[in-house]
Order: sequence, then structure tokens, then C-alpha cells
Amino acid sequence: MMALRFSGRLGLAVLLGAGSAAFGQANPNNSTQNNYMGSVQAVSLTPDAKKLSLDDAIQLGIANNLALTLARENQKQATAQREQLVNALLPNISAHAERGAHQYNLKADGFNTALFEQFLPALGLPASDAAAFPLVATVDETVGQLNLSQALFTWEGWDVWKAAKSNEKAAYYNTQSSRGLVVLDVGTAYLQALEASAQVDYAQALLKTDETLLYQAQEEHKAGTAANLDELRARVQYQTQQQTLIADQNAFEKAKVALNREIGLDPGQKIELTDATPYSDLAALTIEDARQKAYANRQDFQSMRAQMLTAHLEHRAAKHERYPSLTFSGNYGVTGVTGQVYHGTFSAMGTLSIPIFNEAQFRGDRDVAVAQEDELQTQFHDLEAKIDQQLRDSLLDLKTASELVKVAHSNVDLATTALEQTTDRFQAGVDDNLPVVQAQSTLAQAQTQYVNSVYQFNQAKLGLARNLGIIDTQYRNYVPQNSAVPPQGGK
Repeated sequence: MMALRFSGRLGLAVLLGAGSAAFGQANPNNSTQNNYMGSVQAVSLTPDAKKLSLDDAIQLGIANNLALTLARENQKQATAQREQLVNALLPNISAHAERGAHQYNLKADGFNTALFEQFLPALGLPASDAAAFPLVATVDETVGQLNLSQALFTWEGWDVWKAAKSNEKAAYYNTQSSRGLVVLDVGTAYLQALEASAQVDYAQALLKTDETLLYQAQEEHKAGTAANLDELRARVQYQTQQQTLIADQNAFEKAKVALNREIGLDPGQKIELTDATPYSDLAALTIEDARQKAYANRQDFQSMRAQMLTAHLEHRAAKHERYPSLTFSGNYGVTGVTGQVYHGTFSAMGTLSIPIFNEAQFRGDRDVAVAQEDELQTQFHDLEAKIDQQLRDSLLDLKTASELVKVAHSNVDLATTALEQTTDRFQAGVDDNLPVVQAQSTLAQAQTQYVNSVYQFNQAKLGLARNLGIIDTQYRNYVPQNSAVPPQGGK
């Protein structure tokens, strides 16, 4: 009798939880706490700097990021679980062969000398031979047979197999969602490195200006046309800018190390970012269009729908546990004494199993399945509201960031003009260098704000693409190549 049971039926959704982290939109930059900040190091260290574009970084992240690698393994587990379940529904054919010495105790089975004396004459043998007939016999026996078993009808089994297929589909969408988040994180890390690089460029430009002003203040002091205070003030400004440059360079190096960790490069690998700091406007998008696009493309939304189907099928399977199951089993082979005549043997048996005293288990399975289905329904409705909120937040962030870029760009232009005019006044001897120092500080702040606003604008665009579910395929539409670089005021 073959008993077909699906003990793992109510545990199908366990693997789905592994991809839930893929739905987050923000992550701390700590690889010990967040797998998306780590990677499987697959690229060996090279002495020369590696040229790295945004496309290169994203492709390396997709190939080596730790969280995406783990998501792919979870998908493999879901596929393996489906294969395990489908095997119970397919015909099972096995071969069996054995040879061995078997000792039989006929006396233990009710045979004795008196019994042999009664039936030996019927075989044409004298009854006196009964005394010589051994009651314990050893036989060298050979057996070979082919076995077949098949589940003919099991409604519960078909439901569980369908649920496993849906579970596998949900795991696939979880992997795709992880892929999108990897693109978002790697793109953000690349933009952070570009932002830090731009800050270094600005700091170097201002340091060069401060060096020139310090030299002018020294010369004017030597000539007696300027007070010593002007030279001291210019030196303090120069050294302060040196500190700023050192801090910015450190931030840039750390940003590159963090990027290396996410994409599978050695943390000590020197890289050269080949893309410029991108800036480009984005076509306006209504909330209705954004919502429709998100429902069609977001992997977490599709995964949740697949999970709901899995829970529904598990609920059906719990109800169908009460149904009878029909199985067939049989075998055909040969049996005989080794080296002598072999005889063919066979068996064929159909088994109808009707569960009777399992009501408590059936009710428990049903209640668990109902609770899981209701929980997923609630989560699905919450996800719909969450998607709407995230899209509205992204559109607001995008609009605000775009306006901040324009204002910050204007501030850089104004601060640059103010620095030029105050520098001209100082060089002409009309004023001391205090207004120059103040103008330099204003320009530095304006440049920092501009760089931050450009970064926030690009991050907002990537965030919108992520919330629309298209970041892994269309990120270049949101952060294009060969975009305009920020103004280098103060050089």
C-alpha cells in the first residue's frame, strides 16, 4: 500500500519570506546588517585603476551582490520543492534484485515427521523417507523484480502541486525585486561617489583661489599697502580650505570602498568613475499613470499575488484532505533457487484510502490555511496603499528636488559673481580681504548645496523608477549618460 502524504503542504510559503527585504526602499550602509551592502567577491585585485561606468557597476552588482545571490538560492529552493512534490504524482518504477542464503525452519511452520508420512505416498515416495526429510533447510535463492506504483487519484496532491508552482513563481518575482533593489543601491552608491568627487573638485578649485589670494595678501603686506591682518586672514582661510579638501578626499575614498563592496570588487581596488555627475529633467508623470505602471511592473506586487494564489490553493488542499485517494502498485519478476529453475512472479494491487479518524488534523490544517490566506489578503490591500503612498512621495520628492537644483544653480552663479567682484576690489586696494573670505565661504556653501541637490534629484529619479518597478530595465532613462555636469564656480 502506498500512502501519499504531503507533510510540507502548509509550509510552502516559508521561502517567500526570504525575499521580503527586497521590498524596502532604504537601507543602512552596513554590510553586516544589510546583505544589499555586501557582495560575493568575484573580481581579483589589480594594481591599475579600474575604469568603472554606471552600467559596469550595475552589471557587477547584479552578478555579485550578496542579497541578490541569496535570493537566487531561495528561488532554487522553491524550484526544488516543486520537483519534490511533483514526484509523488508521477509513476514510480524501481528495480529490485537480491541473492542470498535463506534458512527455513519447517517445524516452526507446523511441519513434522508424521505429517510427511501422510503426504509422501501421494508423491509416490515411501513413508519411511519421512524420517530423512530435513525440517531445517538452507536454500541459496535469487530474486529479481520490477516494481511500479502510481497515484491514480489524489485531489489534495494536485492542489499542493499547483500551490508549489505558484510558490516558485512568487520566489521568481522576489528575485526580480531583489535585482531592482540592487540596481537602486548600486546606482545610489555610484551617485554618492560622484557627489563626493564633485565636492573634491570644488574644494580643490577654492583652495587654488585661496592660494592666489594668500600670495596677493603677502605681497601687498610686503609692499606696505595692506595690513598684516589681511595676510593672517588669508592664511586662515587657506588652511581651513585645506582641511575641507582633506575631509572631502577622505569621503570620496570611503564612497568608492562602499561601492566596491556592493559590486564584488576588492575593497582596496582603485577605481576611476567614468560617468560625469548626471543632470537631466524628467517628463512629468501623473499619479494615475504611475499607479497603472507600478501595478503592471512592480515585482513585489506580482509576488504578493502569487503568494495569495499559493495560499488559496493550500486552502483548497486542506479541504480536499478528506477526499479518498486511489493508488495502484504492482511488481513482476522471477524467483528461484540459484542456478536452477526460476519461476515468474507478479502482483497487482489497487488501494483505496479513506481517512476517517483525522478530523482534528483536518480542521487544524484548514484553520491554518484560512489564517494564512486572510493574512495575505490584508497584506495585499496594505501593499496597494503603500504603492500609492510611495509613488506620491516620489513625485513630490522629484518635483522638490528639481526646484532645489534650479535655485542652487542660481546661487552658485550669484556667489561666483560676488567672489569675482570682491576679489577685484581687494586687488584694486579698495577694500581689505574680509569680504573676499566671506564671499568664498558663501560660494563653498552654494557649491555644496548644488552638489547635494543634484544628488538628491538623481536619487529621487532612481527612487521613482524603483517604485514603478522598472529600475532594472530602464534606469538609463532616469540617469542618462553624457549629462550636463554641475557648474565649477570658483575655479
